[in-house]
Parts: sequence; structure tokens; C-alpha cells
Amino acid sequence: MISVAEALERLLSLAVPLASEEVPLAKAAGRVLSGEVRAARAQPPFTASAMDGYAVSGDPQPGETLKVIGEAQAGGAWTGRIAQGQAVRIFTGAPLPAGADRVVIQENVTATEGQITINETSATAHIRRAGSDFAAGHSLSGPRLLRPADLALLAAMNVARPQVARRPVVALIATGDELVLPGEAPREDQIICSNTFAIKALAETAGAEVRLMPLARDRMEALRDVIALAEGADVIVTIGGASVGDHDLVAGVARGMGIDMAFHKVALRPGKPLMSGRLGNSVFLGLPGNPVSAIVCSHLFLLPLLRRLQGLREVAPVLRRATLAHAVEANGNRAHYMRAIVEEGTEGPVLRAGDSQESAFLVPLSEANALLLRPPHAPAAAAGDPALWLAI
Repeated sequence: MISVAEALERLLSLAVPLASEEVPLAKAAGRVLSGEVRAARAQPPFTASAMDGYAVSGDPQPGETLKVIGEAQAGGAWTGRIAQGQAVRIFTGAPLPAGADRVVIQENVTATEGQITINETSATAHIRRAGSDFAAGHSLSGPRLLRPADLALLAAMNVARPQVARRPVVALIATGDELVLPGEAPREDQIICSNTFAIKALAETAGAEVRLMPLARDRMEALRDVIALAEGADVIVTIGGASVGDHDLVAGVARGMGIDMAFHKVALRPGKPLMSGRLGNSVFLGLPGNPVSAIVCSHLFLLPLLRRLQGLREVAPVLRRATLAHAVEANGNRAHYMRAIVEEGTEGPVLRAGDSQESAFLVPLSEANALLLRPPHAPAAAAGDPALWLAI
């Protein structure tokens, strides 16, 4: 067995960054910007009013009366020039007229027919200088996961079609004679295929395009045929059949199909039978079949792989710190990722491990929002001791 860190390093070494493609800005959310984009002009492109009020020249004082000679609004500039003793009614976002130095907010004046009287002054000019947000030539560089705020910035830069990494295509293959799909009628000795839907959802949150392959039955030729159908996928993920039982066929079939195995078995609980390698042009990832094992391994390995394929550099799960709500036993020789609930306490986050850590049970996993990491050979820990966790 190898460590979780070494397994992740070996897996990521198989990832060849995908080509980029151009997409409409409206469809770029959650995609990874792959190159550099530059603004063709500044933002704001002109000096603008930051408030509703009156554009004035100089610094008129309380009691002064100014003649209102025009009006400016967003998208409707006033094109004349203001002189001393004059004002232009102006609204937020409107270009500041020539000759104006500041905006007196409307709350600080008394307006009568065709004129205003200054009641109060302010040290703030209430204007936004041209280029105060960004200058022409401002750049946004990839690789960068595009968040909603990034889309607003790209739009303001007048970038309509950014270059982003192609979505990785993931082929999901659930294996086992015991499986039927949701909605079908199982025999008494069968169960519903559940892992596939969690892993599909996880992969899609990381930007993948997921292909659900037919169920692969516990015969070598059946499994080989379904894996062959996945040709062309960037990542082939099998679920189940990764261990060493008589009906665990994935490793043998993959070897027969020419896989260059990167690893098989990780010092991990749950998820020891995990395997990976390169099969043709695809990264192959063989997940254990127990639901918790499969989903935990997807968080630890599949999601970082998908991020790396899209060009991101920092892809490993983010470990956070919290304090334990209760004592935990000493750990063995495998890293243990325990289902847990993290809550905000009076002095920071507090972790409570679930009562059941059975790797086949879905209810405790559904109730958890964290994985409590117990490193290999970690000694027993008491309530209040520090602990590491990752969000799920």
C-alpha cells in the first residue's frame, strides 16, 4: 500500500491538461479560464458621478446659489461646459460634464425653479475617476476557475467569448450482478445502484461532462465490453470490483486491456482497494464499491484529477482545523476519513464524528458535512484537541 499523498501524486502525474475552447460568456461560469484576456478600454471609461446630485465647478460654499443649466444621466451625457456659478443636474453613472470638479449630493441643496442653493459641503467629490477600477490593458490570467464576480469583470472588460479549458469527459461504469437502476424492480438478492449518481453529481461540480455507461455484470467479457464503450473519455471510472475477491474483476480486465497501472491499494480507510493507471488515452480510476468508500475516494482523488485536467494547479482537498467535540481512539496504519459534522462553536469550529463509520451506510454520509481526518498511527485524542477536516 502507498500513502494517500503518494497515490494522489501518482494520479495527478497522469493528467495531461486539456485543450481550450471558446465559449459565450453566459456559459463560462464554473469553467477554467485557460489563457490571458485584456481590457480594450478603462473602467469606468469616463469620469462619472457616484451619486445623484448636481455637477459643479470649483467648491461652492453654503449659501451660494447656482444656476442649473442642464441635465446628465447614465447613457445620456450633457455635452456643454460648466462655468463658475453654474450646475448640471446629474444622476449616478452619468459622465461628469467638462468643467465640473465635483458632485454636490441632492440632499445638500435646496432646489427651486432653475437654480439650487448650497446648504452643506462635503470633503468627498462623489465622482469615479476614469480607469479607477481598471485601466485599458488590465489582464485576467488563467488558469483560473471563473466565479460569478469574474464573469462581471470579463463583461466589463468587453470579453464576450473567453478561452476556457475543455470540459473533461468522464465515463462512469458501475459493476456487479447485484445492481439494478433506480425505478427498476430488484430481486431479493439485488440492490439499487446508488454510487453512480453521487459521483456523477460530484464530477459535474468540478466541471466534468459525465457519460453514464451501461451496468457491467460480473463477467470479464461483459466488463471488457463496457470499458471499451468508454473509449474517448478523458477519465474512465469504474465503481466496484476493485478488491481481490473472486468476483472483483476490474484489475484483471484492466491489465488485460493494457493498463499502465500507477497504483493499486492505498493506505486509506475507507477506500483501500483504490486503483489507477493509464488505459490508452484515458486516465483510469477504479473505485471501491461500498458507497462511502466510493464517494470519499471521489472527494480525495477524482475531484483533484478533474481540476488538474482543466489546468488548475492547487487541486488537493483543503484541510481545515477544528477542535474535537469528543474523544477519539488511536488510529491504525491507514489514514481514516471519518464522516463527521462540523458546527461553529463559541471558539471556532467543532467536529463531531458520526456514530456509525460503516462504509456501506448512506444515511450517516448524507447527514455529514465533513470528513474528520485521522492520520496513520495518530494517538488517541481527547475532547478539545485539535483535528483536521475537509468539507463534503
